[in-house]
Amino acid sequence: MSDQTVQRPISPQGGDWLTQYEETRDRLEAGHAYDRSSERDACGVGLVCSIDGTPRRDVVEYAIKSLKAVAHRGAVDPDGLSGDGAGVMVELPQGFFAEQVAAIGQTKRPGPVCVGQIFLPRTDLGAQDRARAIVETEALRSGFWIYGWRQTPVDLSVVGTKAGATRPEIEQIMLAPPLDAAGEPLDGEALERELYLCRRRIEKAVQSDGVPGVYICTLSARSIAYKGMVRAELLGNLYPDLEDARFTSAYAVFHQRYSTNTFPEWKLAQPFRMLAHNGEINTLKGNLNWMKSHEIRMAAGAFG
Repeated sequence: MSDQTVQRPISPQGGDWLTQYEETRDRLEAGHAYDRSSERDACGVGLVCSIDGTPRRDVVEYAIKSLKAVAHRGAVDPDGLSGDGAGVMVELPQGFFAEQVAAIGQTKRPGPVCVGQIFLPRTDLGAQDRARAIVETEALRSGFWIYGWRQTPVDLSVVGTKAGATRPEIEQIMLAPPLDAAGEPLDGEALERELYLCRRRIEKAVQSDGVPGVYICTLSARSIAYKGMVRAELLGNLYPDLEDARFTSAYAVFHQRYSTNTFPEWKLAQPFRMLAHNGEINTLKGNLNWMKSHEIRMAAGAFG
């Protein structure tokens, strides 16, 4: 169940650390001593895969073990548990999620199971409801069948004080694909394109409606990301799904974030949906501006 209230940790200087951090950040920005647009990252990343492309349990296990080998690439808070951020991106195990569909009392429909791994504002139940309503509305509008929501299992004993203060509610929405003109479920690139468009509509609707703290880690029938602000070696403990013998994958991209000039956040843990980087991306704002300047020439019928 979602927490009704949250008690912020108290710092040795008095008051809670999160409020102190926000006040200090705002004061530095007001005095032109800090500019959040200049933040940069440097991280550690790796890949495990089965050469023949067959989903295997040991691929996931090796990824979890490999995270322990790059733990030195990220910092650990004095609370001993909060980290800069760690995560894995794996192939979405269809058999595992078919069982989760059955577990919530639904009968799996033809086609693959599509899963959205979503961060919601944990301490704002009203915002959670608004976010779920937006997700469901856009999914139905895009032709998806909604199986239901699953609360992503988490072990909070490995979440530190600082990470816990900003911890999101983590949930998965499970969907069946839309049907094509012949009445067959979409698959492959056509399905991923519809999922991409659905995610973008959700993001824009959330922004337009002013719902805070919503972040879609992944929305796909092919891949799923599990990530958070924990020590890299504890990611498997945080997410029991990753320790489940039924959870298999043909590949796993693992990532340990090193927060240099960017403050740690749950949503900034990697892998991202299309990127897991090692090093610093110092040209982000320039890249965004250049892409926006080219948008007028990038219209594509496939994306409506």
